[in-house]
Amino acid sequence: MADYKVGIVGLGIMGKPMAKNVLKAGYGVVAFDFNQDAVDELVAAGAERGDSGKDVAEKTQVVVTMLPNSPNVEAALFADNGIVSGLTAGKAVIDMSSIAPKASQSFAKRLGELGVEFLDAPVSGGEPKAIDGSIAIMVGGPQATFDKYKALLETMGGDVNLVDTVPGAGNITKLANQMIVRSTSPQFLKLTLWLKKLALIHLLFTKPSALV
Repeated sequence: MADYKVGIVGLGIMGKPMAKNVLKAGYGVVAFDFNQDAVDELVAAGAERGDSGKDVAEKTQVVVTMLPNSPNVEAALFADNGIVSGLTAGKAVIDMSSIAPKASQSFAKRLGELGVEFLDAPVSGGEPKAIDGSIAIMVGGPQATFDKYKALLETMGGDVNLVDTVPGAGNITKLANQMIVRSTSPQFLKLTLWLKKLALIHLLFTKPSALV
């Protein structure tokens, strides 16, 4: 059993089975969602009920968010009684939602100013793979943070990879993956532009002198 508790905010089609897999792996889980039926199901499986994002963050070491879009993640983190209200330095947030890379980068910066670690870790694969724990997870963020929480991520996914140490890299990779799956000429052009942008972001953070 892990020596820390995991908070999970967002118990939808993907989030609920992912949370159950975390429980099965022996982690203590504190769960929150506005859908109380989903929370009831997790509590029946062994989770603790969270009263709010703040409550979840106060009771856990790392909070996993799995929400529909960027505004939902921002509200879950920063709204009144949200996750940030219960975080302290040294804790972590892993956002597994598929959101805009720029939003991930903004959240990483704002949380970093509080001493909170952040990974963006969107997933690929539908509900059946979330249920059996075989989804692919594309992670962006510091190597040390990834190493610390890789075992947790592996309870939810069968293919877990750190694609870059730059925040937002996970969601850029997810976008590229979607473009390839739906491949048309305009989309490949967009993919090329995204990958160039990722390369520039990486240089900016790791070798700024190369851009001079």
